Amino acid sequence: MELSEIRAEIDRIDQELTALLCRRMDCSLRVAEYKAAHRLPVLNEAREQAVLRHVRELGDGCREGYGDAAALVFSTMMDASRALQHQRLEAGRALRARLEGAKRALLPADTARVVCQGVPGAYSDEAAGRLFPGASPRFVPAFSDVFAAVADGTADYGVLPVENSTAGSVNEVYDLVMKRRFSIAAAVEVPVRHCLLALPGVKAAALSAVYSKQEALAQCAEYIAAHGLEARAFSNTAAAAEMVARSGDGAIAAIASRRAAEIYKLDIIDEDIQTADNNATRFIAISRELVIPADANKISLIFALPHVTGSLYRVLSRFAMAGLNLTKLESRPRRGSGFEYNFYLDFEGALSHPGTVDLLCALSEELPAFSFLGNYREQERPARG
Repeated sequence: MELSEIRAEIDRIDQELTALLCRRMDCSLRVAEYKAAHRLPVLNEAREQAVLRHVRELGDGCREGYGDAAALVFSTMMDASRALQHQRLEAGRALRARLEGAKRALLPADTARVVCQGVPGAYSDEAAGRLFPGASPRFVPAFSDVFAAVADGTADYGVLPVENSTAGSVNEVYDLVMKRRFSIAAAVEVPVRHCLLALPGVKAAALSAVYSKQEALAQCAEYIAAHGLEARAFSNTAAAAEMVARSGDGAIAAIASRRAAEIYKLDIIDEDIQTADNNATRFIAISRELVIPADANKISLIFALPHVTGSLYRVLSRFAMAGLNLTKLESRPRRGSGFEYNFYLDFEGALSHPGTVDLLCALSEELPAFSFLGNYREQERPARG
C-alpha cells in the first residue's frame, strides 16, 4: 500500500472520529443540564478514572501498548468536555464577581505609598521608579516586612524581586507570595549591570573580599573567582555599598549598581562584571486590592493539584488547548502537608478574552487552593544603550 493510500485511510478515520467527538460533546452539554438541575459538581473524579481504566483495557485489547495512548486521548477529551460544561453553567461565580469588581488603574504615582526591601540605590529602588515614576519609596530590611507593610495598610504597593535571568527564582519571595496571596498589580524587568565598588582612591589590587546579596554574588561568580576575592553575603546590593562606604576599610568592596556608587560616594573599580551580558531581574508590585488595567498582558495563579496520576499534565494541557503561552511554573512545598506542593503559574493573556475567563473559572472550581493573583501589565526591559 502506498503512503498516500494510508494517509487517505487516516483522513477517513479522522472524519469519523470528529463526528463522534461532536456527538460526545453534545452529550456533555446534556450532562451539564442534568448536573445543574440536580446541583451536582461538574468534576466527578471517580467516573473519569473508571472511564480511563475501561478505555485502557479496550486499547490493550486491540494491541498491547495501545491502552496508554487511548487513555491519553480520552483524558484530553474529558478535559475538553468538562470545560464545555463549566462554560455552559457559568462556573466560578465568585471569581467572576471578583474580576468585575476590580479597579482599572493603579493609584497615581505621586500619591501611591510604595515600599521596597533594602536601601536607596538597590535594584528594587530602580524597579519602583519604573513602575511608579516620581514616587518616593520607603525601604524596609526584609522581604517579609514588605508584605507586612502592605498587609497593615501603611503601603499601597510592595515592590519585590521574583526571579533573575541568571540566578533563577527568589524562593523566599515566592514562599511569601504563596502564603499571603496578595494581588499582583504590575511587573517590570530591570537590567542588572553589576559594578565593583570600593572606597575612593582604593585600587583593585588592595581588595580581598566583596560583599553583596547572595544572588548578586552568584551572578558575578566567575569575576569574583578570577580576581581571587572572597565572596561574603549581605542583605542587599545597595546595603552592601552603604556598609563599605561607612566601614573605612580599603580591603573590602561591594557589588551593586552605578546608582548605588553615586549615592554612597564610592569609586567604580569595574563595571558590567556579571557573567551573563543580558542579566535582568523581574520585579512585581503586590497590592491588597485587585487592579486589572486595560493594557494588562500577564496573568498569575496559585493552585494545588488533586491526587490523580498525570494531574499536572492535564492542567497544563488546558492552557495549550486555549492557545495560551505559559511563561513561568514554580512549585513550592505546602506547609504541613508532606510531599505536596503549591504551584505558581504565569501566562501571557488578558481577561478581555472570554475564553480565558472561562478557563480560570473552571480551574477555580476544580483545583485545590486556587488563587487568582492578577492580570497586570508587565513592562519589558528597556533596550540596552
